Amino acid sequence: MEEHLRTTTPEFRGIKDTKGDLGAFGTDKFCCPKDGRAKEVETQKTLGTTMGHQVPQFGWRICLAHEFPEKRKPFNTNNVSISNKMKHLGMGFRYLKWWYQKTQVEKKIPFIDMLNFLPLRQIYGCPLGGIGGGTITRGWRGQFCRWQLNPGIYQHQTVIADQFTVCLRRGGQTVYQQVLSLERPSVLRSWNWGLCGFFAFYHALYPRAWTVYQLPGQQVTLTCRQITPILPHDYQDSSLPVGVFVWDVENNSDEDLDISIMFSMRNGLGGGHDSPGGLWNEPFCLEHDGETVQGLLLHHPNPPNPYTMALAARLTANTTVTHITVWQDFPPTQKGQGIGGAVCAGTHLPRRGRCQLEFALAWDMPKILFGARGQAHYRRYTRFFGQEGNAAPALCHYALSQYRSWEERIEAWQNPVLEDRSLPAWYKSALFNELYFLADGGTMWVEVPAETTTEEFGGILNQLQPTLQEYGRFAYLEGQEYRMYNTYDVHFYASFALIMLWPKLELSLQYDMAVATLSEDLTRRKYLMSGVMAPVKKKNVIPHDVGDPDDEPWLRINAYLIHDTADWKDLNLKFVLQIYRDFYLTGNESFLRDMWPVCQAVMESEMKFDKDQDGLIENGGYPDQTYDGWITTGPSAYCGGLWLAAVAVMVQMATVCGTQDIQEKFLSILSRGREAYERLLWNGRYYNYDSSTQPQSRIIMSDQCAGQWFLRACGLGEGDTEVFPTPHVIRALQTIFEVNVQGFAGGAMGAVNGMQPDGIPDTSSVQSDEVWVGVVYGLAATMIQEGLIQEGFRTAEGCYRTVWERLGMAFQTPEAYCQHRVFRSLAYMRPLSIWAMQLALQQRGRAPGQGMGLIGQKSGKSTGATAGQKSAPAAGLNTKPKGRADLGQKGLLDAI
Repeated sequence: MEEHLRTTTPEFRGIKDTKGDLGAFGTDKFCCPKDGRAKEVETQKTLGTTMGHQVPQFGWRICLAHEFPEKRKPFNTNNVSISNKMKHLGMGFRYLKWWYQKTQVEKKIPFIDMLNFLPLRQIYGCPLGGIGGGTITRGWRGQFCRWQLNPGIYQHQTVIADQFTVCLRRGGQTVYQQVLSLERPSVLRSWNWGLCGFFAFYHALYPRAWTVYQLPGQQVTLTCRQITPILPHDYQDSSLPVGVFVWDVENNSDEDLDISIMFSMRNGLGGGHDSPGGLWNEPFCLEHDGETVQGLLLHHPNPPNPYTMALAARLTANTTVTHITVWQDFPPTQKGQGIGGAVCAGTHLPRRGRCQLEFALAWDMPKILFGARGQAHYRRYTRFFGQEGNAAPALCHYALSQYRSWEERIEAWQNPVLEDRSLPAWYKSALFNELYFLADGGTMWVEVPAETTTEEFGGILNQLQPTLQEYGRFAYLEGQEYRMYNTYDVHFYASFALIMLWPKLELSLQYDMAVATLSEDLTRRKYLMSGVMAPVKKKNVIPHDVGDPDDEPWLRINAYLIHDTADWKDLNLKFVLQIYRDFYLTGNESFLRDMWPVCQAVMESEMKFDKDQDGLIENGGYPDQTYDGWITTGPSAYCGGLWLAAVAVMVQMATVCGTQDIQEKFLSILSRGREAYERLLWNGRYYNYDSSTQPQSRIIMSDQCAGQWFLRACGLGEGDTEVFPTPHVIRALQTIFEVNVQGFAGGAMGAVNGMQPDGIPDTSSVQSDEVWVGVVYGLAATMIQEGLIQEGFRTAEGCYRTVWERLGMAFQTPEAYCQHRVFRSLAYMRPLSIWAMQLALQQRGRAPGQGMGLIGQKSGKSTGATAGQKSAPAAGLNTKPKGRADLGQKGLLDAI
């Protein structure tokens, strides 16, 4: 086998020993000149005429030699003011005690590790892998650098042996060999490292990415196209743990050449999980339906979640495919030994010709155990490829056979937005690239066998069993650093992406949340902020989350223990609002009727917070909502607005469900609550933060119109269904734009959470002077809903340009950043709310009663992106408000 590779591909001779050496590739004769200015001039000349093969116009683009000048640090206690430290002193001591118990005694990972936040690595690109099967991130410089194979647990490390390497031969002589990486590692030094990044660029438009390399002095251009099957309204291929790399090679010289590309990978990540040994590799060849793929299987049988990785190439009449096991051949490795493998594809390329070499990467980890190692789960893709753990060859074959069809479907989905000249280029990039988190959010999509589906709520939740058995169970983390599944106060914002693109997964999640709501866990524990002992979960209140991947999600919920969220004011309301929005967009009346008793139960639980019976709930004088470090007292703009919006949709649901007495009850509450809200909070320019006597009560909160945002998304909030006076909403949004957006950081960083009336960012809490990216996208959607189109785009643009272009946080959009120095919680769920902007645009572009034009069950159209271009004005958008859509028998997602 090794000899076969040496014989057929002499350019890779020397790939042989057991020390992790893939051979001597010589020296790089085409390094960049030392003068940086000269390099930039040369690059402009080179890349100006070599833009790669079929690279789209829109997306996030970056030269591989780029360095981000601003290096930010994660938020820590050094960034907290003395006054705020004093407020949280007790919490700090309790957290340290809990952290020690968790990490040193129990040997577990904290759900939030405040002592070891991730440093910023400005390297990430599009992740590989569909939804719920694990992900592998290939950085924009070519390195494989972020791994989530074990559910919800990330390993942020670059495996240096995982590379593509190119070799060119002319007249039987090797003329060029290069590892396509900028790395210059201290290991594997016989490899030819140090690619000149000035001759290459990366372009991302998730779920695809392109890397274009011009090989210096060779008149050869390589375009590597990376494809992952993220396909809206598809519940099969979207679950596959695969990625495809298509290499288009253009020979612009006057000589024929032979080209080979080698794909090498280490078996495992080289960490402690590999050290027990037992790893082994084997070749495979699979022929089916006239298509043949050859490759290598990297078996990693170590518990608790054994898996097999496969690298493969497509064999055609003009392509040779060879493979080798390197570092060590059979038998399985001993303790502490490393092992790797490589697959090589090559072909002859005539002068002025073009050819294509196709590779696939797949991983088969069919059965997974979470950290508690209790219940076993089978991933969604096993429904189609089996549970035996031998599917990796079939996955590679299927991916290499189907990727063209996937691309056609991706383009049909994205092109309507990419081709819309009224939309700014940055928005097209942000809309699609932020979707990375649906797959790379520690995401789980597992099968739910009939025998394990709960019967307890069958009389209420009639569609529970059919939904979970047909579409499985879905969960994603609050963030890669905040390890709690389906954090519901944050999902409120992020859920727009799910309901618009995979609505069945959104409904499945809501059924899971309903079951958790009707359940209870009276085990008492100490909450870190207050020090109070209270139950883990009370009945008839929405849980904060469905568990920690290092424990047992769905079985043990509410991993979050900073606050007792049974007394949070927003969770119950966000459930009611999402249920009605999901019904409105899908037209699924059975779903609404199932959820109606749950909505009534949580609203009854919420009633106790209206202590003076004026129709408006009061906050409790502590951070009792999603802003869990920002104290709110009495009636407030945020929670009060959510309350009124939830009451309004209860009226609508009661109408659909035919319960007139409940409808009248909530109409009465709504009438009293609206009057109280306006009287207590409206000040002529905006709604006050809260109605306390504290100075911060007059803070201008960027998220004060969240209730109106959801009403509009539900086709309500104007005309007969108006809750908040439209002139007040528009004036508040204008004030936020003037003060929180334009008055903050020169209007270039989005909207700060809280601003004092005199235009100074509020520092009364650790969160009020932050920018929350997902909140800003929701705010922008609200502006678009109300006809403030340009203001909405300018507000959101500040976040995109800050995160993606200035701070180097591509594919790790954080929860928050401050004006200077720090960020918080990389790779976070909430920024998926950018899809609320798309919904707002689509709803404004349709006549009342019609479905949405860009989202459909079959073609699944969406939106795209381009970096580096100036934003175009939204001139083509209709700025006249539309009346609410009539529901009828069909939802808005049934356009096609």
